[in-house]
Amino acid sequence: MGTGREKLDKLLHNPKITEIMINGSKGTFIEISGKKSKLDISFSPAELEDVINDIFRDAGKNVSAITPYADICMKDGSRANVIINPLARFGSSITIRKFFSKLSDLDDLIEQGTLSRKMADFLIACIKGKLNIIFSGGTGAGKTTTLEMLSKHIPEQERIITIEDTAELKLHHDNIVSLETRIPDEEGKGEVSLQDLIKNSLRMRPDRIIVGEVRGSEALDMIQAMTTGHKGTMGVVHGSSPREVVSRIETMILSSGINLPLYDIRKMIVNSLDLIVQQERFSDGVRRITHITEVKGLYEKQIELHNLFAFIKLGTTPTGEVRGNFKPVIKNYPAFYSDFVKSGLMNDSIFKEGNALNML
Repeated sequence: MGTGREKLDKLLHNPKITEIMINGSKGTFIEISGKKSKLDISFSPAELEDVINDIFRDAGKNVSAITPYADICMKDGSRANVIINPLARFGSSITIRKFFSKLSDLDDLIEQGTLSRKMADFLIACIKGKLNIIFSGGTGAGKTTTLEMLSKHIPEQERIITIEDTAELKLHHDNIVSLETRIPDEEGKGEVSLQDLIKNSLRMRPDRIIVGEVRGSEALDMIQAMTTGHKGTMGVVHGSSPREVVSRIETMILSSGINLPLYDIRKMIVNSLDLIVQQERFSDGVRRITHITEVKGLYEKQIELHNLFAFIKLGTTPTGEVRGNFKPVIKNYPAFYSDFVKSGLMNDSIFKEGNALNML
């Protein structure tokens, strides 16, 4: 049936497949339209070793007994995670989330049903207006893709610094520096963390800082960057709702060891973060923005969140397609609305039609 790499390439070249999961020699699974299925394809331990060595050699990295798991970005932009035996008890496991180059701008996301035209216009204004934005959602929700499409509206003259564990953001700007963390060597030396890179980026004259995924104490450094004049900072956080995202950021800042009461941390968050864009992959495989939420301020020592747009699910068709509408929450005009209107970034039409419940 061919070598291990030939088997993998056949799956990579199938445009319908969105994810490939090789569970050692026990089984190979794929995802199509949000649904997983098992294939009648297997990889021997030798084939898996050859595949792993091949894709890591392409990326200039390695995985070994010292570093038995790692993420890499493949040549086509797909993201691969590998974890080897004995950590993976049934044999080395490979998980690949495929990159689709056919997406070129926000119009493609609108056509796919990710968001409405009004939501797109609103988010473009927020990007141009240099709001600090968190993109949140679960694994595979499409939040990084949405960030990439919106980044096309960052003015060309601005200098962008991207900071990631595994460099996968594809931003089409001339003045861009892509930074990537480094794991320690065999002697436990040489590690460079997200926290290190965020701190260093502040010395690189950035107009924008984009953090690929925030999941630890580096949240404090990102929030501090937002509050020290680095407007337009963006980051990605895993979370199932805007409220949970805020709670996670609080927890991550506390994990940094900062000696501040929770109330002061919340003040820091509301003084820096402007917007949360929540995205979810639905049962029909469509990735939709479910909330665009403003971080409004503090009320009775709690962070106050206001939905500006929401996806209202109405039901599911007999064929499994999710039905629903994107609606502006017209009673919640954002605090920056009047400034954006005066500067020509936004007009009255964005919030004119529709209504939605404030579902936080």
